[in-house]
Amino acid sequence: MSAEERDIGKIDLAEETEVMTQSMLPHLSTKLARIAELSERDPTMVFEQLIHHFNEDTLKKCFDKLDRKAARGSDGITKDQYEQDLDRHIKELVVRMRQMRYRPSPVREIHIPKAGKAGATRPLGISNFEDKIVQRVFQQVLSAIYEPLFLDCSYGFRTGRSCHDAIKALRDHLYRSSVHVVIDVDLANFFGTIDHQILMGILEQKIKDPRFLRYIQRMFRAGVLCDGELRISDEGVPQGSISSPVLANIMAHYVIDQWFEETVKPRCRDEVKMFRYADDLCICCNDLNDAKRIEKALEKRLERFKLQLNKEKTHSVIFNRRMGCRGSGTFDFLGFTFYMGRSLKGRSLPKLKSSGKRFRSKLKRVSEWAKMIRNRLPLKEIWRRFCAKLRGHVQYYGVSFNIKNVERFLWRSTSIMFKWLNRRSQKKSFTWKSYMAFMKVYPRPAAKVVHSLI
Repeated sequence: MSAEERDIGKIDLAEETEVMTQSMLPHLSTKLARIAELSERDPTMVFEQLIHHFNEDTLKKCFDKLDRKAARGSDGITKDQYEQDLDRHIKELVVRMRQMRYRPSPVREIHIPKAGKAGATRPLGISNFEDKIVQRVFQQVLSAIYEPLFLDCSYGFRTGRSCHDAIKALRDHLYRSSVHVVIDVDLANFFGTIDHQILMGILEQKIKDPRFLRYIQRMFRAGVLCDGELRISDEGVPQGSISSPVLANIMAHYVIDQWFEETVKPRCRDEVKMFRYADDLCICCNDLNDAKRIEKALEKRLERFKLQLNKEKTHSVIFNRRMGCRGSGTFDFLGFTFYMGRSLKGRSLPKLKSSGKRFRSKLKRVSEWAKMIRNRLPLKEIWRRFCAKLRGHVQYYGVSFNIKNVERFLWRSTSIMFKWLNRRSQKKSFTWKSYMAFMKVYPRPAAKVVHSLI
């Protein structure tokens, strides 16, 4: 595995999706803004002409937005290489698309460690550079059509919404509403089990441009290249692909969100509310019987669309402020564990902290990274990169109620670095006293509340 691939594996799913959300969402052009306006004004509107958005101007703008340091696809072409004759490459791409001669290449698949699971991995797809440009246009067009239709319960890969927005909304609801049960839902390999035919049927309800739809089918049929073997399947959208998040969101919107809003809520005895970020979701219920019925109905609903619940991880948790700390359980959402704690005045209130599995997994990865890099770079450069990783941790986990856990992570990570920096040679680099003096000159990031939930 290359250094680029290892770097990819250092971002947990929730953090990765937030980074992707911020980097993928472009400023809509006038034409795409018009599509979004029409879709918002009339949710039943059908779009018959979309392929004309694949023009030189749009493709060049999408090229500019691609990361220069991103991992390479199976063709090995980088942004710098493609840029050397950019005008010719873009013109040829437009001609091929107009003549229906453009065919996406197979996605290169790598496997990265899964947070909190020893030995478990998660597949990540890396497309060829030219395919990334085309996928970004598809992502823009599909987002313009469907973003106005997505519901408030959906937070993943959406303009102006982040992991922390979902976390804050969930915590506020737990605080203000009379929640009794929380259904912690785990979807089994959601991205990898999306049925292409079903998804195409959903897209065809609003898109009637045959060439646009045909190119999406070609993307599905391009296959996945893993360890030199080409695998073509009728299901799955590769995680890591630029267009996959919006396609997965469209699927989840019709299969889960819309069904929950239009079918489930009217049939419940008391208030129910769902919070979903990509394939991570939980359902808050004020009535225990509602929770039992929803869990059974959700399983059948998913099976109808060839999706599955992970029954081992999907469970209902009593989470009631009136029952206090002892009577309430815990559940995980986006890397945080929600639990019932106490305020300074002794009142029960919902709090959250870093997930234990995620905490241990990240410390293990800090140790692996420190061991790998300790002799490869000068000390100051190692420390600079180490501090950058700690800043990323603080940026994500620095939320209300979690500062002690962030401080504990920073301290444990610093101790791990002390261990491995002292193994750069047979002679110790530091005593603990000199290590503390070094940190005074080159201080590590401090724990702080970056995202207030109160």
